[in-house]
Amino acid sequence: MIFPLAGLVMGALTGGMRAKRRGGTRADIAQWAAVHGIIFGLAGLFLLIWIERSLQ
Repeated sequence: MIFPLAGLVMGALTGGMRAKRRGGTRADIAQWAAVHGIIFGLAGLFLLIWIERSLQ
């Protein structure tokens, strides 16, 4: 259960830092953080599903 949550947090931090480094406004930073959070969260979800299925 921790992989999707960790991916969401790490993705949001990564996206926010990336947008800030590029000189984005608050809206840009929020959008980049949301998109990266969703992508990393989905990757964590697929990792969790793969691990659960491989252990059975």
